Amino acid sequence: MKVVDSTRRARAAVVALLLAPSAALWGQAASDIRFTDTRLKNGLRVIVAEDHVAPVFSIAVSYNAGSRDERKGRTGFAHLFEHMMFKGSENVGPGEHFTLVFNNGGNMNGTTNKDRTLYFETLPSNQLDLGLFLEADRMRSLVINKENLVNQINAVQEERRLGRDNNPYGKTFDAVDSLTYTNFAYQHSVIGSMEDLSAATVEDVAAFFKTYYAPNNAVVAIVGDVKTSEVLEKARKYFESIPSQPAPPPVDMTEPAPSGEERMTLEDPLARLTRVDISYLVPPSSHNDDAALTVLATVLSGGRSGRFFENIVRQKQLATGVSASKGEARGPGLFRVIGTVAPGKSAADVESAIYEEIERVKTGGVQAWEIEKARTNARRGMVASLQSSLQRAILLSEYALFYNDPGRINKRAARIDAVTAADVQRVANTYLTQVNRNVVTTVPKPAASRPGGQP
Repeated sequence: MKVVDSTRRARAAVVALLLAPSAALWGQAASDIRFTDTRLKNGLRVIVAEDHVAPVFSIAVSYNAGSRDERKGRTGFAHLFEHMMFKGSENVGPGEHFTLVFNNGGNMNGTTNKDRTLYFETLPSNQLDLGLFLEADRMRSLVINKENLVNQINAVQEERRLGRDNNPYGKTFDAVDSLTYTNFAYQHSVIGSMEDLSAATVEDVAAFFKTYYAPNNAVVAIVGDVKTSEVLEKARKYFESIPSQPAPPPVDMTEPAPSGEERMTLEDPLARLTRVDISYLVPPSSHNDDAALTVLATVLSGGRSGRFFENIVRQKQLATGVSASKGEARGPGLFRVIGTVAPGKSAADVESAIYEEIERVKTGGVQAWEIEKARTNARRGMVASLQSSLQRAILLSEYALFYNDPGRINKRAARIDAVTAADVQRVANTYLTQVNRNVVTTVPKPAASRPGGQP
C-alpha cells in the first residue's frame, strides 16, 4: 500500500510540474535533483541521489571511451568492449552478470556512442552490494582471451549486418557522418567496419581496456532508495582499491570551417521510398547556441503543428514525414533534417520545400506560440526523464563526464525557457546555410539490379 501511495504522489507531482508556468517551476529549488559528488582516492567520481519513493535503485557507469577515441584501422573497439564487459571477470563467470541481476529482480544493459560507453542496472534496494560488486569486479579484472574476443567479434559483426548492412537506410547513417565530418573522430561509425573488427587482437583489446577502463576515466551515479553515507562506504570498499591509470590521450574533435555543400546519392536495395538527409554542422552541446538550436528543431518539426508537417506533409503532400533534430555531442554536432519522399513525388521538390521552410524562419521569424510549444515540450521531456531512477542516474553520470557539471540535470528546461524568437532566427541564419550543408539522397535500387532480381 505504501508503494501505491508513493506512486500516486509521484504521478501527481509530474502533473503539477507539467502544468506549472515555466518561471514559477524553474524558480523553485524544490524541483531540483539533489545529489552528492565525491571523488575517490583513485579518481573515480561517485554521484549519489537519494529517492525513497520506491524500493529500487539504479547504477549508471559512464566510461570516457567512445568511438571518437578510436584510430584508423581499429574502429569499433569501444562498442566491441561493451560486449566484452559481459564475458566475465575474476569473480564472475561468462554471462553471469546477466544471471545475477535478473535472478535478483533487476534489469541491466549497456550502450555505446561516439562520446562514451555506458553500463547500467536497476535493482531492488536490498541489492546495493551486488550492483556495486559486479561493476567493480569487471572494472578491475575483465577476462580478455582469444575465445571471448572471437565470440564477441562475431556477435558485433552480426549486429552490424542486422542494424546497418541489411536494414533500410542503414548505410545512410554512415554516409551522413562520412560526408559531413572531416575529422576521423566523429566521421566513422560507432559499430566499426567488418575488416577492422576481424583484425582486432587480444593485445589490442587488452591495451584498450588498460587505457580507458580505469576508475579515473569513469563516473558512477547511484540514484534511488539508498543512503548516501552507505553508498559511499560501499563504493570505497569495492572500487577504491582499483588502481588508476595515466589519463587517455585527449581527442582532437575540431572541424575545419565548411567549404561548401557536398552531395551524395546512394542506391539502397532495401529502401522502398526515396529519402533526403540534410545535415548541418553545429557547435558542441556545451555551446551557448545549443538551446536555441533545440528550439529551432521543435519549431520546424515538433508534432503535427510543426512547420514541416503542416506545409510539406499535410498541405503539399510531398513527403510522408519530415523531421529535424539536434542531438547531444561533446564535439561538433549535427542538425539533421530527414525527409521521406511520398510515392510519385520527387526528392528535389521535398528538398526545395524544406529549404523554403528554413528560409521562412530566417526572414519571417518565429511566433510566440511556437516558442511556448518548445518550452512545453522541453518541460515534458525533462519530467518524463526524471520519473525513472535509471534515467536520472544516466543523466548525472553523462553530464559529469561530458561537461564536468552533473547539476546540468537541473538546468535543461531553464535553458530552453531563456531562448527568444530572435535567438532562434539568429541560429537559423548562422548555421543552416548552403555553405554549411551536406545532402545524402537515398533511392530504392531498381529491382532488376538487386541480387536475384527480387522486387
